[in-house]
Amino acid sequence: MKIICIGRNYVEHIKELNSDRPDEPIVFLKPDTSILLDKNPFFIPDFSNDVHHEVEVIIKINRLGKHIDEKFAHKYYDEIGLGIDFTARDVQRELKEKGLPWEKSKAFDGASVVSRTFIKKDKLGDFNNIDFQLFKNGKLQQDGNTRLMIWKIDELISYVSKYFTLKIGDLIFTGTPAGVSKVVENDELKGVLAGEELFSIRVK
Repeated sequence: MKIICIGRNYVEHIKELNSDRPDEPIVFLKPDTSILLDKNPFFIPDFSNDVHHEVEVIIKINRLGKHIDEKFAHKYYDEIGLGIDFTARDVQRELKEKGLPWEKSKAFDGASVVSRTFIKKDKLGDFNNIDFQLFKNGKLQQDGNTRLMIWKIDELISYVSKYFTLKIGDLIFTGTPAGVSKVVENDELKGVLAGEELFSIRVK
């Protein structure tokens, strides 16, 4: 199982980080060791002083596929979940300045929250119009909707499959909306998709 992540897929998030809007999806990978084990807290790594949460809609691939036409992409998933792409922003900034890959800032152990529950696609109606939120210590911190994606879900599946064979169980993190912020010890983060709480974690 592999984790495929999409960067800069929401305009307002691009603005808040003073980044450039890409001409095509930004793709990076995470190992399965980055998944935060169920019911475990997230431990801030000792190599960073500026870890940010990035809530993201997750697509779970349900069949083998390569060079998938966009019009057939909807057949390759039937469940949608929610997660967090934790990012060591200070480490990422240093790597980007040197023109180096981002993995040390995003693929470390525990950096990927994946909701235990995934919602069946047919229960969500228009999956290009799904509300999702992240609450930090009970207050709304990130408020997104999949209609605001620059590249929609089926576009991403088609694009990614040109480069990587998609296998059953692969996860695609589809990008984060605006509102990312630093996490500190004892923060509580809750993720909500289509009105249903899908994860709750504590920061240590």
